Amino acid sequence: MIRFLVVYNQPTDVKAFEQHYREVHIPLTKKLAGLRRYTLSRNIAPIRGGEPYYLVAELDWDNRDALRQAFQSPEGQATAADVANLAKICPGVRSMIYELEEVLE
Repeated sequence: MIRFLVVYNQPTDVKAFEQHYREVHIPLTKKLAGLRRYTLSRNIAPIRGGEPYYLVAELDWDNRDALRQAFQSPEGQATAADVANLAKICPGVRSMIYELEEVLE
């Protein structure tokens, strides 16, 4: 399993961010081929200091190739391009990709 993690800092306009994220970005993202899981985390509390993120999105695919194919598609390109729209009202959007390993079954 491969995970695509996106963290969002505090938006400059929370209402505009939430509206765009719910009405535009989520519907775009849900069209990505092979997407197995899509979760959002809110009310984040930092443990070792620093500012908490406003929102954390986690998206899972079976493997790195499936994720790559999803983002190379027209739907994937549209989703990736929409991040620029979100970044206008939520500066400091960061993302990463990593493999998952189950240690508790």
